[in-house]
Amino acid sequence: MSKSAILLAIESSCDETSAAVIIDGNVKSNIVSTQEVHQKYGGVVPELASRAHQKNIVPVVDQALQEAGIEKSALDAVAFTKGPGLLGALLVGGSFAKSMAQALNIPLIGVNHMQAHILAHFIEDPKPSFPFLCLTVSGGHTQLVIVHSPLEMEVIGETLDDAVGEAFDKTAKIMGLPYPGGPLIDRYAKEGNPKAYDFPEVSTPGLNFSFSGIKTAFLNFMRKEVQKDPDFLEKNMPDICASIQQTLIEILIKKLKKAAKQHNIRSIAIAGGVSANSGLRERLQAEGEKRGWDVFIPKFEYCTDNAAMIAITAHYQYLAKDFEPLTSSANPRLKFEGTIS
Repeated sequence: MSKSAILLAIESSCDETSAAVIIDGNVKSNIVSTQEVHQKYGGVVPELASRAHQKNIVPVVDQALQEAGIEKSALDAVAFTKGPGLLGALLVGGSFAKSMAQALNIPLIGVNHMQAHILAHFIEDPKPSFPFLCLTVSGGHTQLVIVHSPLEMEVIGETLDDAVGEAFDKTAKIMGLPYPGGPLIDRYAKEGNPKAYDFPEVSTPGLNFSFSGIKTAFLNFMRKEVQKDPDFLEKNMPDICASIQQTLIEILIKKLKKAAKQHNIRSIAIAGGVSANSGLRERLQAEGEKRGWDVFIPKFEYCTDNAAMIAITAHYQYLAKDFEPLTSSANPRLKFEGTIS
């Protein structure tokens, strides 16, 4: 009987310090420490994020090992988020992982953060069958990806400027909502009329997206309405949030429908932080029922940044003996353009 593969995974790309233990593809622990220091600044402050990671990483890793009932000496490899993300934040997780791998004389695995978001669907059942189409939506990325296997992915569309998550957060900031604003827009939208206000949708070629124009249009709209009535925002917050959320979701769904038709794929998934948005989840479910799609939506805990998704990706890379040299360095602009080897 072959020995079990026991891996420790570390995620530190932005403002969550997370560690997970996976044994033969089964996640045994997933500890996440969220940094609240950024709220008063209206966004993530890279220097503060790095310091918080330095403070949190040892207790988070220790807790992940304890919860999984694993000693460090039992580990077969250590995985970390290589990129993309904030350089300082990535360096903390990467340096820790490299030191641990060297001390234990075990392999090091560098994981692409965006690939990991997609493979979060393989943490638990039901798992999508190959090939499937994944809409990956986060604060930094918006992509349409055909997933041929855990290590073979093809990007067929992406944003030409801003990510949809950034559009949510920036429009929230215009309304004076605290960071992170996306979840607050979602909350207000539940009480509002999504057809109350019209916002323009930017036309982009093929399967690509654009969100920068919507932010400008929304800013101009708010300035105009507040000039007419200083209490406009206070009186109409739910309707404003429901309308802007509906606009952003429709842009995503239109491209998703186009991609599914072009590539004749009926297995559809979403991933990334914005996949936690209840409006998007409901809209995708409804579209799936209408079109006969098999729809896969991750649990909320696997939508936002977490080490479990790094762990499941590392599991497949471990099986493929896809290891990283100890001289490897974090890459904040690490590309995710297609096949991962």
